[in-house]
Amino acid sequence: MLQDYGISFVQLALSKAIQDIDTSTGKLSPGLANYIGEQFDRAGIRIGVLGCYINPIHPDPAIRRQEIERFKEHLRYARLFGAPMVATETGELTTFAKFEPHRYEELGWETLRATVLELAEEAEKWGVFLGLEPVRTHTLSTPAKMRRILDEVPSSSIGVVFDPCNLIGDQVEQQDEIVDEAFSLFGDRIILAHLKDMYAEGSRIRHGQPGRGLFHTAEFLNKLQARKPMIDVSLEDIQGPEVRNTVALLQSLSRHPS
Repeated sequence: MLQDYGISFVQLALSKAIQDIDTSTGKLSPGLANYIGEQFDRAGIRIGVLGCYINPIHPDPAIRRQEIERFKEHLRYARLFGAPMVATETGELTTFAKFEPHRYEELGWETLRATVLELAEEAEKWGVFLGLEPVRTHTLSTPAKMRRILDEVPSSSIGVVFDPCNLIGDQVEQQDEIVDEAFSLFGDRIILAHLKDMYAEGSRIRHGQPGRGLFHTAEFLNKLQARKPMIDVSLEDIQGPEVRNTVALLQSLSRHPS
């Protein structure tokens, strides 16, 4: 059981984690949401976030609409699962490059802004957060762009899912500067953190088990807890047998174990 590893919450992606119930678009209901939420509650596990990772800038408007509607359904039922937020990434930076090679970034940004505006309005209606996760190769590719979307869609329902390794990308030598810039620009808007690590494989960087690679994990955890005490931290890229040792390691690295 997860609580045996010192884990008190999960990020639940319905389509990945729930195999014996159809949770596709249009199938969610208050009864289903309460049922799933109650099972976690009985096990002593809190659903801290619903993961609904869509492509909010899909170049096909029909597919993009389907994605948006799926996310909006998650927003409507999130509270009944016990989750205060629904999270997504923001689509590849080069999504529109083959259509508009000279202004693809601008087109992607305009599409993202329109989608975020619609999803933020829906989140406000249901009293939950829309969690946006910046990634170095995605539309929100830098701390400055994350700040820009917060300014251009001034909704208090938008929060940041901060995965520092995703935002650092292959800029390992600049990791401290990138993390500090992120905290400076949107530290007050962080609502969830993801934690993994970076490992060198020849000329490329791969992601893996937190706490044992090139990422300055201890420094990050202490900065995070100073800015956001008791914030949920979701662990990534670990397998079952590694969970207990990883949790113990991360607790030893932080002055404020999470």
